[in-house]
Amino acid sequence: MKYNPSYVKLSKEDFQKRIESLRSMMERCVICPHCCGVNRLKGEIGFCKARDKVKISSCFPHFGEEDVLVGRHGSGTIFFSYCNLRCVFCQNYTLSQGIEGREVSTEELAMMMLKLKEQGCHNINLVSPSHYVPQIVEAISMAASEGLNIPIVYNTGGYDSVAILKLLQDIIDIYMPDTKYMDEELGKKYSKIGNYPRVLKAGLKEMHRQVGDLEIKDGLAVKGLLVRHLILPNRLAGTKELLQFISEEISTNTYINLMGQYYPTHEVYKYPELTRRATREEVREAFEYAETLGLDRVI
Repeated sequence: MKYNPSYVKLSKEDFQKRIESLRSMMERCVICPHCCGVNRLKGEIGFCKARDKVKISSCFPHFGEEDVLVGRHGSGTIFFSYCNLRCVFCQNYTLSQGIEGREVSTEELAMMMLKLKEQGCHNINLVSPSHYVPQIVEAISMAASEGLNIPIVYNTGGYDSVAILKLLQDIIDIYMPDTKYMDEELGKKYSKIGNYPRVLKAGLKEMHRQVGDLEIKDGLAVKGLLVRHLILPNRLAGTKELLQFISEEISTNTYINLMGQYYPTHEVYKYPELTRRATREEVREAFEYAETLGLDRVI
């Protein structure tokens, strides 16, 4: 498969302008919709707990992602520590909300990307990248100058500002938001974010505007929007509302992974409605509703 990502065509000057804009936003941090206003360049900590330096939990070829990302040699996954969500059911809470991981320089991050390419990975999969966008863009610029030329996957929790997403145009090839809720009160209750649905919808529209529907060449995703959605028990994720929004305001050709693998973990013992898995009926209902809406790229 031959595919040339848009970022390899960006000039050093274009990259540098974006890097400077993004780093200036860290002085009174507005890198994500929390807009904490802390000076991360001086070590101040906001909601996400991240500082100026990137913290990485792990980096390896991942074979547990969607088939269109994994292929034969895996998705080159970089797990970032911390997160701008506080999901009570997070399966990776030790790295998203704990202290797991090690700090790396931007140069090291670039080298990680290049090493994953050398290992044969089909893409660079950035997991929970929203709070590290300035450093990530700088690392991609460095890696591109050294020969990185595989798609970049922005594997996000869906809480991203449109202003930041616009600065990622022609840098990110595949947007993969893990869409959570369509009810503001539930977003506040389970992830400590009251405006999640509004931010998510605006973000999905911007992501799709940039990259369009998912393009697959020789069985591998190369560009486009891939939506993930975890089906919660008791229909708490608002799955039907999300699917309707996608069909009406994004595209009926949207590639959607409806995930039925939720299991109770972390702090769900405090929320009785979350202490069981989604039933087969709840999962089947989601797939059947997607079909009625004409969404035919659902896995």
